[in-house]
Amino acid sequence: MLMQTHEARLAALREELKRRELDGFIIPISDEHMSEYVGEYAQRLEWLTGFGGSAGFAAVTLTHAAIFVDGRYIVQVRDQVDENLFAYRSIPSDTLGAWLKEVCGQDAAIAYDPWLHTWGWVAALEREVKAAAITMVPSKSNPIDAVWADQPTPSDAVALVHETEHAGQSSSEKRAQLAEWLEREKLDAVVVPALDSIAWLLNIRGGDVSHTPVALSYVIAKADGTAELFIAPEKVTPELTQHLGNAVTIRDRDAFERALKTDFKGQRVSVDPNFGVVGIAQALRAGGAQFAFKDDPTILAKAIKNSAEVAGHKAAQARDGAAVSRFLHWLEETAPSGKVDELGEAAKLLEFRQALGDLKDTSFDTISAASGHAALPHYRVDEDSNIPIPPGSIYLVDSGGQYPAGTTDITRTVWINTPEGAEPTAEMKDRFTRVLKGHIQIDQAVFPQGTCGGQLDVLARQYLWEAGVDYAHGTGHGVGSFLAVHEGPQRIAKPTGGQAGTNAELHAGMILSNEPGYYKPDAFGIRIENLVLTVERKIEGAEGRYLGFDCLTFVPIDRRLIEKSLLTKAEIAWLDAYHDKVRALLAPQLEGEDRAWVERETRPL
Repeated sequence: MLMQTHEARLAALREELKRRELDGFIIPISDEHMSEYVGEYAQRLEWLTGFGGSAGFAAVTLTHAAIFVDGRYIVQVRDQVDENLFAYRSIPSDTLGAWLKEVCGQDAAIAYDPWLHTWGWVAALEREVKAAAITMVPSKSNPIDAVWADQPTPSDAVALVHETEHAGQSSSEKRAQLAEWLEREKLDAVVVPALDSIAWLLNIRGGDVSHTPVALSYVIAKADGTAELFIAPEKVTPELTQHLGNAVTIRDRDAFERALKTDFKGQRVSVDPNFGVVGIAQALRAGGAQFAFKDDPTILAKAIKNSAEVAGHKAAQARDGAAVSRFLHWLEETAPSGKVDELGEAAKLLEFRQALGDLKDTSFDTISAASGHAALPHYRVDEDSNIPIPPGSIYLVDSGGQYPAGTTDITRTVWINTPEGAEPTAEMKDRFTRVLKGHIQIDQAVFPQGTCGGQLDVLARQYLWEAGVDYAHGTGHGVGSFLAVHEGPQRIAKPTGGQAGTNAELHAGMILSNEPGYYKPDAFGIRIENLVLTVERKIEGAEGRYLGFDCLTFVPIDRRLIEKSLLTKAEIAWLDAYHDKVRALLAPQLEGEDRAWVERETRPL
């Protein structure tokens, strides 16, 4: 009998814990690869709690349960998770260790799946609960899987070849560079568990995870330039085998743990501490390997885009911008009727993108948010939450596409008019303009080599702070090349916000989002997002190397929400110049009323 309620699922988990003589269990949102987006088979947190966000975890004991999320999901978690079943906890202020010490008795045994947590995370938790005599226990199997009767199986989609014309560099060249790194570090091999790192290193893609074109697999790369790919046999095609060549040995994914235990005795092997789960470290230790935690060397190389990737991204952005502009024109024409809703808008935007002919997937679930829903930065519309878009309101749409040439991500906030004609409130225009001013500051930033994203974040927030308001998410994230829409190591965010990547140095070739925002609970939300490319800035007389950003996203910004009096002459000049570029890029791709709309929306302010 299938358990339809979260209360029944929680009760079943507790019975399973009792059977295993355990006092509790930790349920993360991750998979074995520490992915942001995970396959349906790994959606254990959502199955147990109902929470559909992209970050968070739950903890269950025999008597208590709690779900931990950060500031982005404070509202969402209350909408999706029953407070009678799970207490709400906010991270980083609330810690798992403190909660366990609060609800557990002495000598409690709290289990975790060693394939879903990193070594460092578990070690830190163990230190925090040691004084309370709480023991963290690696489970031999996941107790959720034991009670999830209709758990989906992992995807069987075949792995695909990512052509060199898009990758800009062959897999053999990348593996040779990796081999040089291994030699410098005096290592024999490196375990690569991150799916996007594997995809980049081998120039392969897949369809195993929604929104991110990766194939479930592991790689062990060696100092001689060879590699072993552990992947389910049904995913391997003759084309893939030919593409990988003789230097890459293809083995069954089920053989990965055994290989760690048997093939590396006495050898020096590294794994990234952010992606190497406890299970990998335990297997290497059991097999007598001398393993060390070192940052995955592919991550920085992947983040610094080569000329082919940059060119492909610009081409994808140009075509995506035309599709988004067609959608915004359609929205302007249809939404004042009050007969369209959030789901319908998301579907219509997808339709415009699909018309381009090479869309492989959206790069994340489209945030189609009207009125108060727009105040939820990571709102995800579904049949239950879907509402009509009210005329005389703000509508926010955050979306992106996965194309072979590149990955896009754009947010536009627009005014939905009424049939009679209505104006946004003064507050709406004030907040929108302050967000725009911060967006311009990031776009125009010039900074010395060695600067990290955390040092730039204040540029985006300063005008909001002047008005006594702020936003609870980061200002920018890295973006992949037909890969993860959220890509490390780079990030623009508050240095004290605890987000990974804020201290990572920015390099020419990195792509980031520029997306400040403002959110008034239950009323409206605003975000303006473009993608930018980090480039070198030539400055006469400069002492050292300086960097800046080139904008990659070109779609009109809604003029109706701008309070012109709050903009400086320089900011007006920036907006006019930006819209000149939008018109020059998009108008040749458009016809008729769509073209006329872009030309109208890009007039000088």
